Amino acid sequence: MNMIDFILQPWPWYVSGPAIAFVMLLLFYFGKTFGVSSNLETLCTIGGAGRFNSYFNSDWKSNAWNLTFIAGTIIGGFISYQWLSTNEVIALNTQTVQDLSDIGIQNAGQTYLPKEIFSINSILSFKGILILLLGGFLVGFGARYAGGCTSGHAIVGLSNLEKPSLIAVIGFFIGGLIMTWVLIPLIF
Repeated sequence: MNMIDFILQPWPWYVSGPAIAFVMLLLFYFGKTFGVSSNLETLCTIGGAGRFNSYFNSDWKSNAWNLTFIAGTIIGGFISYQWLSTNEVIALNTQTVQDLSDIGIQNAGQTYLPKEIFSINSILSFKGILILLLGGFLVGFGARYAGGCTSGHAIVGLSNLEKPSLIAVIGFFIGGLIMTWVLIPLIF
């Protein structure tokens, strides 16, 4: 197997797990904590939000390294989508495909981004804009209220054995179940 074939395949847990652990050890060694949602706070501080709310009066330069991480995430996501994604059918459970079809998502399992949700027409509809605004607010507010996002709590907080992170992750899981089984069928 050549390198590009290796990159295109899903990586097994015994490769990706130790890679994540290695990054966590590096962050711990350098006294940094990983979190995506804290970048919103940093960007607001850079943008001058401290003039309106004292919460944003902080030294943003101490978190500048995390902005580099986010930039790398965006660039890496673009590269992955543009050049490293395959056009194969997604291996979804047949029951999941049926459930999604029942709520109006007809091409579930055929594409990564179903057109019923992610097409320009869907996004720019009244319902699409409402979902984006409300969802964005709830995710942003929820991440700050919980003291971090799912990745920060689940990867960093749990690996540091922090009780608030365990509570947050349990809450995220319960919220995901409610969204999947109650709200998504109501929305679509």
